[in-house]
Amino acid sequence: MERTFQYRWLEQGRLIILLAFLTLGCIAVRAQDDPQYRLEIGAGVGVMTYEGDINGNVLSDMQPAGFLVGRYNFDPYKDLKLSVGFGKIKGSSANVDTFYPDYAENPYSFNHTLVDMNLVFEYNFWPYGTGRDYRGAQRLVPYILGGLGATYVKGNEKNVFTANVPLGIGAKYKVNERLNLGLAWTFHFSLSDELDGVKDPYWVKSSGIFKNTDCYSTIAVSVTYSFSAKCKTCNKEE
Repeated sequence: MERTFQYRWLEQGRLIILLAFLTLGCIAVRAQDDPQYRLEIGAGVGVMTYEGDINGNVLSDMQPAGFLVGRYNFDPYKDLKLSVGFGKIKGSSANVDTFYPDYAENPYSFNHTLVDMNLVFEYNFWPYGTGRDYRGAQRLVPYILGGLGATYVKGNEKNVFTANVPLGIGAKYKVNERLNLGLAWTFHFSLSDELDGVKDPYWVKSSGIFKNTDCYSTIAVSVTYSFSAKCKTCNKEE
């Protein structure tokens, strides 16, 4: 009887160990088989604010803005993002401490429509993913961005089309396999001094690519949907 009991106990122990190995094997296979997605598309909302001759505080006169977003993911660390933004920028010389000879008696104010398109490279500090699609991937990652863009501003008397250099920081959160949340703060350094409709109000000539030019910033919250999965062979190679 005692030997029979020991034999049964050993058999049950072996069965438990076998089931444990099979479970771990299934988890490993699933981690290898979960797809990585190349493309994302989505939209976002946020605020847009101007900084230049008529406004020295980047956080004042914030205006609502909307965004369309598309991404191409090279790997869990790097991606290329194309975004289109539309909103307004505004300001008034009455709200700044600087003295402008032209507006000493009659303050200047503006409220312009701005549309831009930007192509930026984003680098994640940690690999981004669910953790099942790439070993060591994190659902929440911070990142930096930089690139080139084009800006169009429709003013009351003059329209402006110029280039801009976007630089910024952000964070991404992987809600599930296909759904992503994003938050980004981007500064756009334009090559024009007339986004506000005013050129050289100081009466001081300057030179240089970014000397006395206007800029603006955006704070955006976005939602994107991932699609176009990589082939499983490519996943296993990585």
